[in-house]
Amino acid sequence: MYILHTYLLYLAISIGITVWVARTLHKNGRTFLLDAFHGNEGLADSVNHLLVVGFYLLNLGWIIFTLRTPGDVETWRSLIELVSDKVGFVLIVLGVMHFGNILVFSRMRRRALDRLPSAPPPIPPTAYWQPQVPQPPQAGPR
Repeated sequence: MYILHTYLLYLAISIGITVWVARTLHKNGRTFLLDAFHGNEGLADSVNHLLVVGFYLLNLGWIIFTLRTPGDVETWRSLIELVSDKVGFVLIVLGVMHFGNILVFSRMRRRALDRLPSAPPPIPPTAYWQPQVPQPPQAGPR
């Protein structure tokens, strides 16, 4: 009886959350990518755009793939429970994908930083510290 309402509510909430997360990642991911690509704006923007497209394809595909419901939805309670189960699962998938993206970005950044030549110290050393070796106590007259 309420199956169409369930589908429409699930799609509206899930797609809305997906769009919000994608926009947030696109806006805030640019700064991270600029750092990873040493300020190369063209490359950072291209990678950022491709990541957002992939994010949309994966998440919208998952949302549509999980749309089907095996039983009938007879009450408002069952509608809310089913939609919350489905949206909750979509949120878990979005969270896992987000942490996966963070992991990939962190590795990219670490590799980029490892390739940078090591910088000299800001002030050249003027002296060297010699550690003092403690002397054993001298045996004196008693």
